[in-house]
Amino acid sequence: MNSPEYPFSPQPVDPFAPDQGLTLRDYLQILNKRRMTVLTVFCIVFTVSVILGMKKDAPLYTSVSTILMERNLINSNAGLGMFYVWDPEFLPTQTEIIKSKKVAQRVVDQLELGTKYYNHFFPKQNQDDSWLTNLIKLPGKIFTSVFHHAPNDGQNTGDPKPASEQRTRDIIADMVRTSIELEPVKETRVVNIKYTDANPTVAKMVNDALVKAYIDETLDIKLNSTQQSLRWMTSKADQERKKLEEAEGNLQKYMREHNLVTLEDRLAVYPEKLTQFSTELSTAESKRKELDAIHAQIARFGITDQSLEAIPIFSQNATLQSLRDQILKADQRIKELSKKYGAKHPLMIKAMDDREVLSKEKASEIKRITESIAQDYELAKSREENLRDLLNTTKEELLDVNERFIQYSIMKREVESSRALYEALTSTIKKASVTEETQNVNIWVMREASLPDSPSNQRPRRTVLIGFILALAAAVGLALLVEYFDNTIKTSDDIEKRYQLTVLGAIFETRKNEAIEQVIEENSQSPAAESYRMIRSSLLLSSADHPPRTILITSMTAQEGKTSTALNLARTMAQMANKVLIIDADMRKPRIHSLLNLPNNTGLSTYLSGNTDEKIVHRVPDKNIYIIPSGPIPPNPVELISSHRMIILLEDMGREYDFIFIDSPPIIHLADGLILSTLVDGTVLVARAGRVTTDIFTAGLKKLNDFKPHILGVVLNGMNARLTGSHSYYYYHYKSHYREEGQHPEQR
Repeated sequence: MNSPEYPFSPQPVDPFAPDQGLTLRDYLQILNKRRMTVLTVFCIVFTVSVILGMKKDAPLYTSVSTILMERNLINSNAGLGMFYVWDPEFLPTQTEIIKSKKVAQRVVDQLELGTKYYNHFFPKQNQDDSWLTNLIKLPGKIFTSVFHHAPNDGQNTGDPKPASEQRTRDIIADMVRTSIELEPVKETRVVNIKYTDANPTVAKMVNDALVKAYIDETLDIKLNSTQQSLRWMTSKADQERKKLEEAEGNLQKYMREHNLVTLEDRLAVYPEKLTQFSTELSTAESKRKELDAIHAQIARFGITDQSLEAIPIFSQNATLQSLRDQILKADQRIKELSKKYGAKHPLMIKAMDDREVLSKEKASEIKRITESIAQDYELAKSREENLRDLLNTTKEELLDVNERFIQYSIMKREVESSRALYEALTSTIKKASVTEETQNVNIWVMREASLPDSPSNQRPRRTVLIGFILALAAAVGLALLVEYFDNTIKTSDDIEKRYQLTVLGAIFETRKNEAIEQVIEENSQSPAAESYRMIRSSLLLSSADHPPRTILITSMTAQEGKTSTALNLARTMAQMANKVLIIDADMRKPRIHSLLNLPNNTGLSTYLSGNTDEKIVHRVPDKNIYIIPSGPIPPNPVELISSHRMIILLEDMGREYDFIFIDSPPIIHLADGLILSTLVDGTVLVARAGRVTTDIFTAGLKKLNDFKPHILGVVLNGMNARLTGSHSYYYYHYKSHYREEGQHPEQR
């Protein structure tokens, strides 16, 4: 009966994992499901935010003044006139000066804020405030105590006497600083100075005093800086003068000791000498090597060797050339005479004697040339050595002169550097002394402080907008957080996308007074009844050849609706004139017999154990439905279901009934349903939406997969149409519309 060709390996996926690719539509569906949570949180946060925003602060007034700040003009020494140097740090530096504690203390002293306006900065606490007002003011009090540092506890209770005047001055100065806001105008040197206070008159008064205190502080900074610079430069100039005198004395002494009056002229001659000596040495060395080679050849061949004549110095000698020609002619004459005369003929004898004289002259010339070469070689060798000694001597002298010149240059540069620094200092001192009394503070008041006529901190639109943004963020964030931690199966998409299983249908929640087990009988036009009929159609079309006839109905855990699903599906099949059998295989907590008011003294357990011969099949009155109850609860349900009698029972009942539905125990902790899944044509899993978690469902599928069942699909039970997305919501109301009309959708 089983079809093992449909194994299933579940592959659960985290729905919030990045690779799932959640779209905007997915987020909107989540918010739609959690819309009551979103709406509730939004209303609460929005209301509280707006109330606190409106009540937490007393009215504050902001006075605004405008000033222009310029750097001092720079005087060009190149004749270009006066100009400004761009400095990106100028405005930030000036704004920090305005907000400095020294400027704030000038304001306190100038306006006598520590005495005349003490109660304004340290008001008495109103003991008549309600608990809600005190609660709203609590953050402000904490902020004031932390950042404003109240003088002592007596001031908080209205004591007009501070701990000390200096302490009070510092505290009020810090309060003034925290109330200052600077707003530079973009791409200009204009700055708006804002001062905020609970009293508009005080805000204007402090703002005016703040501008004046800033100008005074800037002037003091410049004057103090100039005076300090003058004192430092005067002291530095005196030090540099002494160093200059000492350096000049050392230079003169060094020049006298080393006779360096004409050092620079002498230093210029040495490179020329080195070049000349190097060139001559190179020429002498080449000449010596050439003569050395000739001398070596003569020593190798000997003076009488004819091979010497191949050496260029011998072959190119004019005297030898002439002698060789005469010898050739003499040899030619001897040859001619030998043809006519004998060896003792006078002409032959004279020719031979002439030839002998020429040979002796040639040998004498070769000897003379050889001796000349030897003398030239010795002279070249001697000249080379002399030039090399002269070159080395010149190099040593140059090194010595260079060393003295380097020391001379160092001392000369030190003199020049000291003189330049001294002259620069004296020039700067003169200029600073002239301009000390004419320093100008380049600050202009473009707009005096205004008297504010309306609060600057109470902005209802901004408060409402901030409250709206906070409420929306809190509501959406909480909804997404709840959705993230909710790992239960809620929609058909959770089944199809996570586990690639077919969802046969979804059963929506019924009304409180409507029993789901009797929905087919009592209200056949309800959305739940229509859902069961849709599941019936899905089962009939689940196989290509023929619909499955033996169907196991099970779930992962208890109370997911498997019994009601088995009973209602059997009724929908029976409405099509099919003969349907329901087997209650849950021999641990059976329910079908109690739902149909049938006896349970005999049933499946007694049949499988072989303890009864009575008929165990009961017919439901006036229905085409037959029931095999579970029978008494046995001690060993798994052994009974695994027995051969269970297989025989299914085969016998299969020949008699058109469809058989088996209600089994949950499979997550019990093996009954796992064994039965191998004996049927297909298995239907029932999952209650919002109850069974993905972890449990995955664990159950892994166990079921070990038995390789044919899973027909999943029935999603107990769905809430308003929490499962627009598709289910509209489908639910579509069927509700026809139910209210009293018609089936197919009849319209």
